[in-house]
Amino acid sequence: MVDYNNGSDEVNVINISDLKKSYQVGDMEVPILKSIDLSVKKGEFVAIMGPSGSGKSTLMNMIGCLDKPNCGQVIIMGKEINKLSEVELARLRGFEIGFVFQTFNLIPRLSAYENVLLPTYSNSKNGVDTVQRGKDLLKLVGLDDRMGHRPPELSGGQRQRVAIARALINDPSLILADEPTGNLDSKTGIEIMNIFTDLHKKGRTIIMITHDPDLTEYADRVVYIKDGYIGNN
Repeated sequence: MVDYNNGSDEVNVINISDLKKSYQVGDMEVPILKSIDLSVKKGEFVAIMGPSGSGKSTLMNMIGCLDKPNCGQVIIMGKEINKLSEVELARLRGFEIGFVFQTFNLIPRLSAYENVLLPTYSNSKNGVDTVQRGKDLLKLVGLDDRMGHRPPELSGGQRQRVAIARALINDPSLILADEPTGNLDSKTGIEIMNIFTDLHKKGRTIIMITHDPDLTEYADRVVYIKDGYIGNN
């Protein structure tokens, strides 16, 4: 059986200080994030909330090592991302971060099982039986009887379960979930959030982007972001 417990040491997996990020739009520089400070402990479940255009997705991209700040520090798993090469960033993403997206991002022509194994083709930890792990993870999310089905043959909730299993295949330290219930009905959304709750209980660190205040009850802490600043609700 797969061991999903990453331990309970109270160390920070994320340290962000004075983060600023802007994008060039024509001749204008548009600031998105402004002096962001944020720390997340190992094993925390943090919800990041904010209106559209608040900067929460840009912040998620920084935490996920998909983009770099203009200034300030972003340290993920003890590594400052501005000092990493593209190859090093790719390895950090592949081994330490699992992504779950609102739109699932599954390959339609591949089976559920093949989709779960996709991240292992470019990044795979030594000594891990990924073939068995993929089966164990689909069983964990309740899809052991759907392994051979392709995404078009699955419901929205089932596709999100496949995406969660895929996010876990390399045993990441951190799970980033971007509006994970956004395309689901309320009943299915609760089922998906219960999976995240179980993962959190087993020691996973989870960062969830959401605009739904009902989902914040699942988190240990809520971080509110508006106009590029972190503040109170």
